[in-house]
Amino acid sequence: MIKFNKITFLLVALLSFSGFSQDVGTTDKEVQLLIKQSGKHLLNLESEQSLKVAKKALDGALKRDNNVLIAKSYNLIALNFEEFSDYRKAIDYYQKGIAYALKTDNDTIKDWLYNNLGNVYAFRVKNPKKAIEEYKKSQVYSHIVGDVIANAYLNLNIASAYFTDEAYSEGYPYLKKAEETFAKENELEANISINSLLGTYYTHLKQYEKAETYFKEALYYCKQDKPELIETHAIEVYDDFSEHYKQRGDYKNAYEYLNQYNTLKDKIYNKTRFDATKYEELQIELDESKRQIDKIEEENFQYQRSLYQSKVIVTLFLVILTILLLYVYTLFKNYKRRIKINNELKIANEALYLAKNQAEEASRLKEQFISTVTHELRTPLYGVVGITELLTEEHKELKNSKYIKSLRFSAKYLLSLVNDILQVYKIEEKKITLEETVFNLSDELHSIVESVQFLAVKNNNKLLLDIDDTIPEFLIGDKVRLSQIFMNLITNSLKFTDNGKVKVSAKLVSEEAHKATIAFAVKDNGIGIKKENQEKVFEKFVQLERRADDYQGTGLGLPIVKQLVEIFGGNITIESEENVGTTMRFTLSFETDEQKRIALLQDLDVDFYQENAYKILVVDDNKINQIVTQKILGVRHFDSIVVSDGYQAVEILDKETFDVILMDINMPVIDGFETTKLIRDKGITTPIIALTAFDRHDVLDKAMACGMNEVVVKPFEPNSLYKKIIALSGK
Repeated sequence: MIKFNKITFLLVALLSFSGFSQDVGTTDKEVQLLIKQSGKHLLNLESEQSLKVAKKALDGALKRDNNVLIAKSYNLIALNFEEFSDYRKAIDYYQKGIAYALKTDNDTIKDWLYNNLGNVYAFRVKNPKKAIEEYKKSQVYSHIVGDVIANAYLNLNIASAYFTDEAYSEGYPYLKKAEETFAKENELEANISINSLLGTYYTHLKQYEKAETYFKEALYYCKQDKPELIETHAIEVYDDFSEHYKQRGDYKNAYEYLNQYNTLKDKIYNKTRFDATKYEELQIELDESKRQIDKIEEENFQYQRSLYQSKVIVTLFLVILTILLLYVYTLFKNYKRRIKINNELKIANEALYLAKNQAEEASRLKEQFISTVTHELRTPLYGVVGITELLTEEHKELKNSKYIKSLRFSAKYLLSLVNDILQVYKIEEKKITLEETVFNLSDELHSIVESVQFLAVKNNNKLLLDIDDTIPEFLIGDKVRLSQIFMNLITNSLKFTDNGKVKVSAKLVSEEAHKATIAFAVKDNGIGIKKENQEKVFEKFVQLERRADDYQGTGLGLPIVKQLVEIFGGNITIESEENVGTTMRFTLSFETDEQKRIALLQDLDVDFYQENAYKILVVDDNKINQIVTQKILGVRHFDSIVVSDGYQAVEILDKETFDVILMDINMPVIDGFETTKLIRDKGITTPIIALTAFDRHDVLDKAMACGMNEVVVKPFEPNSLYKKIIALSGK
């Protein structure tokens, strides 16, 4: 059983020590030099001197709090204990060194310590399994460092441990790896170890001649150098060579090499050297004991300090507890008071909730009332607008009549006013969107002036119009909303002016990038407005200086004007002096893009010269609406059949086929939504257009959900209806 091959990294460390040092100052360098000096003493088996220097190095490293140097110092102390003294203490010091090494990122020192700890278990304690465990830990760090030589020494140690455990087949591969590495290197210690292990291996295989050759080669290398540490390896070679001859039955040679083993052992490990070393070991043990005592005293001091702090904490805790109790008492009183306040608030909230519900109900009823009223107003207006259109179609000579124009304009203006009453609150939220239509500003203003001449004549006023000739002929914008602004401003001026004049002016400010900016003004010499009341005129339902001579109105005109001007992107200002007159000014911009104008006009045109015939079913309970709708369809030669309720519509659809269905929504027997559902349930896919006096946004979602295809609000432009019929019919 092999006893040699305790390979350490001491020689490697001495040759390359500075490569692993931390150059952090002069003191660290001095400690490094002490460690190197201690290693040299150990190499010459001057253990007493080695331990003295190692002790100084350890003290310096501890003062510097340098974990790498502390670990290296413990490594040297453990090596000395292992060579000359107590193996258990060597293990203890190696483990201390490992503890400090693991606090660093220096993988080399970790490699050394685990390797040397494995040596103790392998060659001193005779526990090869534990040795292999430590060697393999060392091998992890050896691979990280990438030191090929150090890793080869580890392979020798692992092979030696396996051979000690008589596991020759497991150890031999490690031996061959090491042999391959050292074949390229001139490592004296490695050559001794490899040849000795090969001698042991072939002795096991009973290839004695081959084994004898390897042992002699090992002894040859032992005599190549004289450091006393190498002589310790020669001792082990003599012992293994003696065992080799004993197994062969050559007791003479066995005795001879055993005698050489004992002689060299007595020379190296003599009593004088042992006693001197023992003294230094005791000094190191004493220092370790003192450090342990100091540590215990420090822990005791910390304990006493902690105890004092605990007393302070307890005192503070009692004070805080008292404060907390007072705080809890205060919270309790506040809680009781809060309960009382909460009860009062609960009663108040219930009252507020009831008032809120009543207000919401009142608001809902108001909106429902306005919606109903405007619906009922739109229905006859549809007849007025429709009949006006029919008059101009049937009697071409009336097309340019100023009376017909005024009637048509007034009806459309009244329709716009009805819509604004319905959406007066939506205006403030800017939910009204401006339409894009092509118009001539001069024509529109003249039409407005003609429609209100009767009011000017009534109060003996002159209505003047001043339009800048440089304003483009055609503008693109919402002419209905613009007309609504002027109607409100002009009628307001005429109502509050007697025997005076009202002047409407439009001046071109700029024209660039397909945009014309125009400054408008409506000026009168009427009763004027007090300065403190000038901002109030733009508030809803406010009427100033109402007299007995019929200054009628809803109080919505100017607020609507202000909101509409802002929707256009402008701002209206007022200049007024009591008994002198009032001027309203605002500036608006309109598009003048010729290509866009042409596109909009083409979009309005409908090709009525195509040969396709259209058959329309009209479902409406209002007789006037039936006549108007049928007449509008007849103008373009659309065939139509009229029924008065939804059930009649479903019945006739079972018998006849139509291109489009025009469906009124508000019918008494069955409304348009339910009628549409019945039609769709029968699988009839004929397009359905809702004709309704309700606001489009109020019914659009419900109309789409029940199966309708489009919504048209009455009154409507006939061309718009024609276009939707043609588009939906698919002809």
